[in-house]
Amino acid sequence: MYIQASFAERNVNKLHDFVTANSFATLVSTSLPQSDNGGEPLASHLPLLCDRTAGPLGKLVGHMAAANPHWRDLDGEKVLAIFSGPHAYISPTWHETANSVPTWNYVAVHVVGTARIERDPIRLAEIVRAYVEFYEASMPAPWSLDSADPDFIARLLDAIVGFTIEIERIDGKWKLSQNHPPERRESVIRGLRSLGGAERIRTASLMAETIDK
Repeated sequence: MYIQASFAERNVNKLHDFVTANSFATLVSTSLPQSDNGGEPLASHLPLLCDRTAGPLGKLVGHMAAANPHWRDLDGEKVLAIFSGPHAYISPTWHETANSVPTWNYVAVHVVGTARIERDPIRLAEIVRAYVEFYEASMPAPWSLDSADPDFIARLLDAIVGFTIEIERIDGKWKLSQNHPPERRESVIRGLRSLGGAERIRTASLMAETIDK
């Protein structure tokens, strides 16, 4: 990912927080030349959990359907996980200056690491339990894995493949008009908020945080 210096975010804790809050990712890899996919790029869209305690940069934990051929070319291979945040079109009229052009503001984190396949039933159960506990935590009456029939869970585990990704590089891009003076950025924030919509409001809020710095 190309990152201008003014847009780079290097704080690992902040990057981990972003990955945790925006956990639905695009996992990208290249299939092996000898596989059925013949060396073509592969992508899967799936949630990934961030274990920030594992190693210097942490690791990602995930699973996918066993019917998905993507996992067959993953073990030991370098992969890219893309986490996307809020984004919005920026009109040049909001810059309140001549010779301005349209642009797009956005936040994204790219994680590069080596994938390892997990097929052991005990480990798979741990992965699924971690998913359930994480995503059910905010529910009014959280569902528990223990509430399901054990035979049903066993069939579920047989139909998925787990994996981990040891993070070797994590890059963050906060493209939020930091290359413009504060008064122009305030004008863009007002423009985004005037149009409304969840993505524009979230983008405006993130822009405001960069000005406060």
